[in-house]
Amino acid sequence: MRMSASEVAEAAGGRLFGPNVELSGISVDSRTAASGELFVPLVAERDGHDFIDDALAAGVAAYLTSEAPRGATAVVVDDTAAALAELGRHARSRFDGPVVGITGSVGKTSVKDMAAAAIGADRPTHASPMSFNNELGVPLTLANCPEEVEAVVVEMGARGVGHIAWLCWLARPTVGVVTTVGAAHTELFGTVEAVAEAKGELVESLDPSGVAVLNADQLLVAAMAERTEATVLTFGRAAGEVRASKVSLDDGLCPRFRLETPHGQADVALAVCGEHMVDNALAAAAAALAVGVGVDEIAAGLGSARLSPWRMEVTELASGAVLINDSYNANPMSMAAALRSLAAVDRPRRVAVLGEMAELGDRTVAEHAAIGALAQELGIEVIPVATADYGMAPVDDAIAAVAALGPVDGDTAVLVKASRAAGLEAVAAALAEG
Repeated sequence: MRMSASEVAEAAGGRLFGPNVELSGISVDSRTAASGELFVPLVAERDGHDFIDDALAAGVAAYLTSEAPRGATAVVVDDTAAALAELGRHARSRFDGPVVGITGSVGKTSVKDMAAAAIGADRPTHASPMSFNNELGVPLTLANCPEEVEAVVVEMGARGVGHIAWLCWLARPTVGVVTTVGAAHTELFGTVEAVAEAKGELVESLDPSGVAVLNADQLLVAAMAERTEATVLTFGRAAGEVRASKVSLDDGLCPRFRLETPHGQADVALAVCGEHMVDNALAAAAAALAVGVGVDEIAAGLGSARLSPWRMEVTELASGAVLINDSYNANPMSMAAALRSLAAVDRPRRVAVLGEMAELGDRTVAEHAAIGALAQELGIEVIPVATADYGMAPVDDAIAAVAALGPVDGDTAVLVKASRAAGLEAVAAALAEG
């Protein structure tokens, strides 16, 4: 979304120094900053002000700063992160199309990707890149929305009560989607009920003219209907107004199903892998219905959807082995779904390379043990990395995990999954390189 430097200064409560240039977008990383953008130096482990000169050398047209201006065009503010939030909120005030907010313990990014594809089959749509779902990612998503866009899809994460409410103050969603509620970040929230309280802030933020899209198969999510004045549209496999029938998987684990909605039916062939992606597709379909997309367009959009990296990426290696790279993140619900996907692969040997599921607090040992038991029940060999909580002796790191796998041939299927901090994408990369 284009802004002038003076507009940035007014929206951010700052002071303009230098020419009133036009800005084509916002960047917070000097390494990827592009010509014509506004550079926002953030202060975290490293001080982004140290990289203003690098950003200027890359061609940015202006920069925010909480220090003295360094020449060129600068907007001086008290706090660059707070100013970024104000710029996102200002960009949202200039946008009059639907904004879909998506939250939940599992599936946020996949539903975001699918919803953007389903809505995008009908009109120009902009969505959060990767997992830009926090106090930095959401304003960046809004501020970098192209001028021609007619719908925006925003992922919203929470690390405490009140976080979703604040993101909703920023983004003002017209449609709110809650995918699931489960044992994710319980170290921070304490209980699953507290997770539900936080996620429900999304539907509480909606105007009566909005639509709350809720998972009818989950009691804690379905109960959120009582927390909103918006219209409620439900989805689910066992219940819900948006449903799937005749579900099957092809040889590559891609689901096929009949999409059933109050507005008609259509056949869907997903290009993403795992039966649990049907639930994500239903949530995305309901979001698209809520903004007025037709059922046939939704089916076509879902069929073209691609997920963000390291999420249920299924490939056949040169050796003939099947690799499932789901290494971006993990919690008990997503881990169980990934294991069941591995169990569906027609290979005599099925191995899961599993790292830690982080931020589970007092539930850590029990949740890891339950996943270890599920793997045993499904006939899956487990190679734990740097944690003994799955109930078996771990290897030390990704290199040791690759060695522990031994020969990986056409009789083998391997799942790689862990929380982000474990860095197990290195295992998948090593296997892919042979």
